Amino acid sequence: MRATVVRRTALAACAVSLTLLATACGGSSDADTDAGGGKNDKGAATSGSSSAPKTSAKALSTAELETASLKQGDVEGHKVAEAGPDDEVPADGLKADKATCLPVVHAMYGAAEAGSKATTKRKVITDPKAGAKKSLKDMTDGEAEGALKAAFDLTSTLVALNAYEGTAGPDAFAGLKKAAADCAGGFTATVAGAKQKIVSITEEKVTGGDEAAAWTLIQEDEGAKAPFKLVALRKEGTVATFLSFNLAAGQDGGAKFTVPTEVVAAQAKKLG
Repeated sequence: MRATVVRRTALAACAVSLTLLATACGGSSDADTDAGGGKNDKGAATSGSSSAPKTSAKALSTAELETASLKQGDVEGHKVAEAGPDDEVPADGLKADKATCLPVVHAMYGAAEAGSKATTKRKVITDPKAGAKKSLKDMTDGEAEGALKAAFDLTSTLVALNAYEGTAGPDAFAGLKKAAADCAGGFTATVAGAKQKIVSITEEKVTGGDEAAAWTLIQEDEGAKAPFKLVALRKEGTVATFLSFNLAAGQDGGAKFTVPTEVVAAQAKKLG
């Protein structure tokens, strides 16, 4: 494997901290549709406000939030597991060189904003594709390269639910949208002491819940660029965030992959 591929794969593991990244593989495609099947309208992240009314919501209890969280079988063609200690980054370990960008860093790692009463986290990964029909030793160089790409063509998503009281949910959603707009030109995050450079944030289109928003984040490390998808969805006082990474897209130096609309739709359905 080329050194650049190894570096980009290591970058992905560091940035997402999903154990399943190294243990399974699945599919993705061109990023052209939203959760409703419509065409994406890509551009700079410009909307910094929430269109939802400032309703006073009662926060879901921990038990209610667990019931609303994704479980194995909820997303066809995907494996779902609870996030473990290796997937957690405490909020005090998340920083940004620009204070206004901190909500984006929090959303990437599922950290709650002020007013959260309960949190759950899940890891969701596409099921493996069927293996190659030939053994590696019988493949040509071109076939072997294609098989290697296919093996890394998987999308892994960290899903976090945060239950908020009163207007804290709409406030958290609006704050994230504003941060994404303000930080469209990039910023540097510090995650558990490690620097991560986000060079751009571009708005995507997604639907679900009372309101939803999505972005593509491009992370750069030693000249290697890796794209991430970040989605936020609010239903009453609960805000769900989704951070997705596709290993094949990372190896291609910023190739496109879809917002995980099937995961977003399944979570929206469980939130009601």
